[in-house]
Amino acid sequence: MIQAEHLYFAYGKKDYILKDFNFQVAAGQVVSVIGPNGAGKSTLVKCLCRVFSPDRGKILINNKEIQEYQARSLARQISYVPQEQNISFDSTVYDFILLGRRPYIKWRVREHDLLKVSEIIDKLGINQLSMRSIKELSGGEKQKVNLARALAQEPEIIILDEPTANLDINHQLEAMQLLRKLADQEGLTVVAVLHDLNLAYRFSDKVFLLQQGEILASGSPAQVLNEENIQQAYQINVELVETSSGIQVVPL
Repeated sequence: MIQAEHLYFAYGKKDYILKDFNFQVAAGQVVSVIGPNGAGKSTLVKCLCRVFSPDRGKILINNKEIQEYQARSLARQISYVPQEQNISFDSTVYDFILLGRRPYIKWRVREHDLLKVSEIIDKLGINQLSMRSIKELSGGEKQKVNLARALAQEPEIIILDEPTANLDINHQLEAMQLLRKLADQEGLTVVAVLHDLNLAYRFSDKVFLLQQGEILASGSPAQVLNEENIQQAYQINVELVETSSGIQVVPL
């Protein structure tokens, strides 16, 4: 479980980006964090994985305050996939994913670590990339490889900042289906910042709709993603349309 209580965060002496923010996610859930640009989505997830330290409030991972975890121990609890990752070194995709095993490697890489990397490569269907240079990949391919490295940590919680941003429609669905499957079959807790409201509606157990650093609405997709909430947050009228794959949010 991941829990935030009365979080406040500001960049320097500016106004608070997060204000008295409370957030709770149960194990095995897929949770989407949505909201307009500047609502505090990326700031929130960076606080949740200790990239940022909040000015006030506390974050608990499995009922233990996040500051109490040593770095190696925290990396076994949470993996984080940022929006963009600047890679300053060259590496094969395989070796880059192997870096995700660092929380478990003491003196040398074990056979178990190599098998785990190969298993994840198979699971994500990126065998054809495994011996390529990381610097040769497209944006969408890098996104998949970053996800693979995060999964190599074998975390209980994975936090993703816009995981579908660089992917085409087909691969957006593929990525969300994989995250949904990992939650359902392996109990992985998924927290994802999303801009696509239809993906949030289709794949989430719970949705947090942010506005100006506060929670405008939270609950199931049906409870949160209604015409009134969307109009208030995004300043746009929408219609909810029933389709063969579920409800779709259509801007008017």
